[in-house]
Amino acid sequence: MDTLGALALATEPPTDSLMKRHPVGRREPLVTNIMWRNLFIQAIYQIVVLLVFNFDGKRIFHLHNESREYAEKIKNTFVFNAFVFCQIFNEFNAREPEEKNVFRGVTRNHLFMGIAGITNVLQILIVEFLGKFFGTVRLGWKLWLLSVAIGAVSWPLAYLGKSIPVPARPFQDYFKHCFSGRRKRQDEEQGGKS
Repeated sequence: MDTLGALALATEPPTDSLMKRHPVGRREPLVTNIMWRNLFIQAIYQIVVLLVFNFDGKRIFHLHNESREYAEKIKNTFVFNAFVFCQIFNEFNAREPEEKNVFRGVTRNHLFMGIAGITNVLQILIVEFLGKFFGTVRLGWKLWLLSVAIGAVSWPLAYLGKSIPVPARPFQDYFKHCFSGRRKRQDEEQGGKS
């Protein structure tokens, strides 16, 4: 699924604002502060929500009447399904890291829409029909809706997160002093061994 997501994002044509920017130097970080901000917001949300369901899902879904093995499979399938939908919805956020309206121009990129659609179809097939191969079980419609809703929360979360200002100084610069001391020691050790 990650491969399809990467392919979908790679099909996005450059925008006018991107083409008007000055070139970025070779020494500039590949991941910008805006990308870090968006990444942290989505990562924290997904980690918290998915860990809650992973560790307390049996109780939340009232699976105490099911066999232990079946309840575990339902919980694991749900966590997997919710995770994939988080990624699918976040693909739209990642198209334009600075743009609050993640839907602007999305329908013009037919390849992106097609890949997002294929990812959804594959997810349905994996969960509903390929359970023996992928170790999943069929989910009821309520768990499907909850999976999609958990993924959809990434849109308003990203909208709100894009209001958070980011510093101009790259995040990596804040940690350089931590690693520069270690690098000096490694250089000294290697120099002593030669």
